[in-house]
Amino acid sequence: MPSNENRPESDLLDPSQIEKVAVAVTKALDPYGAFASLLTAQMAWMMHPQEYLRAVSGLSGDLLALQGHIARRSLGITSEDVIEPNEDDTRFSEPVWNEASWDILKELYLAFTRRWQDMYYETPGLSDKERRRAAFWSRNWLNMMAPTNFFWLNPVAMRRALDTRGESIFRGLRNFSRDFKAKNILMVDPDAFVVGKDLGTTPGKVVFRNRLLEVIHYAPTTEKVRATPLVIITPWINKFYVLDMVPKKSMLKYLVDQGFSVFVTSWKNPTPDMASVRFDDYLTDGVGEVVRMVTEFCKVPKVNLVGYCIGGTLVATYMAWANRHFAPSEMPVNSWTLFTTLTDFARPGDIEVFVDETTVGAMEANMAKKGYLDGNEMASSFRMLRSNSLIWNYWVHSYLLGEDLPPFDVLYWNMDSTRMPYAMHSYYLREMYLKNNLIKRDKLRIAGELIDLNQITQPLYAVTAEDDHIAPWKECYRIRKFINVKAPMRFVLSTSGHILGIVNPPTNPPKRAYWIADPERNEHWEHWFERAEKRQGTWWDNWVEWLGERSGEMVDAYPAANRKFPALADAPGTYVLEK
Repeated sequence: MPSNENRPESDLLDPSQIEKVAVAVTKALDPYGAFASLLTAQMAWMMHPQEYLRAVSGLSGDLLALQGHIARRSLGITSEDVIEPNEDDTRFSEPVWNEASWDILKELYLAFTRRWQDMYYETPGLSDKERRRAAFWSRNWLNMMAPTNFFWLNPVAMRRALDTRGESIFRGLRNFSRDFKAKNILMVDPDAFVVGKDLGTTPGKVVFRNRLLEVIHYAPTTEKVRATPLVIITPWINKFYVLDMVPKKSMLKYLVDQGFSVFVTSWKNPTPDMASVRFDDYLTDGVGEVVRMVTEFCKVPKVNLVGYCIGGTLVATYMAWANRHFAPSEMPVNSWTLFTTLTDFARPGDIEVFVDETTVGAMEANMAKKGYLDGNEMASSFRMLRSNSLIWNYWVHSYLLGEDLPPFDVLYWNMDSTRMPYAMHSYYLREMYLKNNLIKRDKLRIAGELIDLNQITQPLYAVTAEDDHIAPWKECYRIRKFINVKAPMRFVLSTSGHILGIVNPPTNPPKRAYWIADPERNEHWEHWFERAEKRQGTWWDNWVEWLGERSGEMVDAYPAANRKFPALADAPGTYVLEK
């Protein structure tokens, strides 16, 4: 017999090997930690039986109340619903859900859902972040299990099938086959719009191009324009034409018509060979080059700079960098504007469930293989933040009701996703989200300069959105704490969300409203909100007035292109068309 001495020191029963296998399996089957977070919460409740019994007793109370409600309904006695859907929950809006038998199913589901969610938010022995993580994944599971998502539990779908003599079922199967081929639950027909023909149609010229971006200068529509040009740094998570939808929704057209010379970035959709592109490169070859190029184009010393979402985070970083890099007299930015932008990432909202050491590590491993993060993967994560409206709504309407996809321009833009370079995105996730280093003085060194937001003294106009689930407005507000006390600041809170709070054109009658006030250095958001003025309509008009005061005199309109910066292509350019 072979001696034990000849056996390898580690074998398959070695605990360390078992742990390694367990970690590998977990990464493969649960890369975002969904199952692990739910299991952790369940174990926490098991260790606190008294709290668990109190929580269960709440559900028992709801069930008893529902029994009384059911008894009264069965006897024909009027009875108010015990559990009402939230105002923004449209799943049960059809009148059939108020009929006795379906009302019972609806209220049982809602009662269980609310108590279950409350339990996860109140899980004893866990940190607030772990509670929110468990509640997020449980909410997504509960949304998936809603009776509206199953044909035989959805009276609207069954009635539609009867009314159409089964046609809705066949159309639903056809829609399912379409989405199966697309490997996605589509929200809009991929051929519903053509960029450059239906969307992104404001006339202009591409006047600059490098490996990262194209710069589009829009043709003037007025004889005179403001002397100081407006430079908009769009997010590279999606494509720029969200600001140039159909003409009546186009912020770019609106600004041009108001007498501004508007330059906009259109970012290249990264390919595998761009895996090593860094955040530093987006600052120097991106916003830095654009600012330089526009000052040369218009022969002016300064621009007014705008940043949207991650483009705003880059603009905030650039502003801190530029205030260190340039002498005060040579600073090339006169004022800056942020749209729904995080600089403090301590509480980034529901998206935090996708940003911890485990999930970032899983994303990095995925990006290392491809050289980028695929846009569809990122889009899927964002859709999970609002799964009822962005996933299951389309499941029901496409598959169970057999309806055609609506030709909605914002949804088309949302599905027109882009990729993120490996090095840049890894840095962004780790330094901003995980370590929250942007708000820490001199913690980051980017393009040779230490980053300190307190160096920024230029006037700031910050716009946020009330229902923003990507950049929560209360976190966006915190930039007032970190920029220099001498920097004048105006803060705006618009109704609606991350996109429609910004793409918010003037309408008659007004569709939306906004709160506006200039916050003090250490003023809490609650105090700001109490004294802020609520106005009906869009904040665009106020922003244009604010910009006008900081844009110099009226001068002859700059041509769309000139001899030094000739037209390379017509707007919307070539990078925006890359898939």
